[in-house]
Amino acid sequence: MGGLGTGSAFAANLKSLAAFRFNMRLVHDVSEPDTRIDFLGQSLTGPFLAAPIGGVSFNMGGKITEAAYISAVLDGCAQAGIMGCVGDGVPDFIHQDGYAAIKALDGKGIPFIKPWADAEFFDKVDKALAAGARIIGMDIDAAGLITLKQMGRPVSPKSPKRLGEIINQVKVPFILKGVMSAADAKMAVDAGARAIVVSNHGGRVLDHTPGAADVLPEIADAVKGQVVILADGGVRTGGDILKMLALGADAVMIGRPFSVAAVGGLKEGVSHYIQRIAGELMTAMVLTGTARADSVDRTILRG
Repeated sequence: MGGLGTGSAFAANLKSLAAFRFNMRLVHDVSEPDTRIDFLGQSLTGPFLAAPIGGVSFNMGGKITEAAYISAVLDGCAQAGIMGCVGDGVPDFIHQDGYAAIKALDGKGIPFIKPWADAEFFDKVDKALAAGARIIGMDIDAAGLITLKQMGRPVSPKSPKRLGEIINQVKVPFILKGVMSAADAKMAVDAGARAIVVSNHGGRVLDHTPGAADVLPEIADAVKGQVVILADGGVRTGGDILKMLALGADAVMIGRPFSVAAVGGLKEGVSHYIQRIAGELMTAMVLTGTARADSVDRTILRG
């Protein structure tokens, strides 16, 4: 669950966000900010989602099962009016438990499927749709995971042409996770992706990449308004959420903190974490004069 190699890519996520400071503003009339957003046709009470993480049952001490973990995350998110995502990987119970949790919540969850060979990828798409999923993602940033190849389950990058064919075949709104350059963002738009996630996979796939907040502004400048932009990496507080929105994201994904909350307190822990960061976001919005989460001005930041 840590960073790859030297850990510099993981650290860069935290450092890049920390480098920005807020311009504090208090001469305004914003006392009750609106944190609601529309996300691919889904109304969310806040501009953040629980990121897809699989294997928590064995990567974080083995205290809870995968099914208990993902149910806690999705249930807690649904109760709060936001959305949780489910991960993919080996062994198969990772996606099986995720899809079961989505089905139990009438489709309130977003499955992310790794860039497998076609047969496995589309088999999982079919299963996700059967579980009621209304949005599907691909974490293309997992394309270099050599451990999967060693298990006989290879993943691979996708050419622009092949990505377009995949998106066209999926039929529901498609999110491409792992975009770290304006060039890839433009190709994702051209391929038909409805949303992208600016992400270096939590610093766990390629050492010495920049942090998500480092590249987010240039990506937003290139494709803002053409595609929904999410970002993840290093987001720990409501203030961090607001920073990402100011840098060009429409919403953010939060990974490890949700896992810690679920392992430590199941659904109650997830609910408590959501309440805390939602309150922090409201406070940061008031203290920067930000009225709406779906319209955040970059000038609230110094960097």
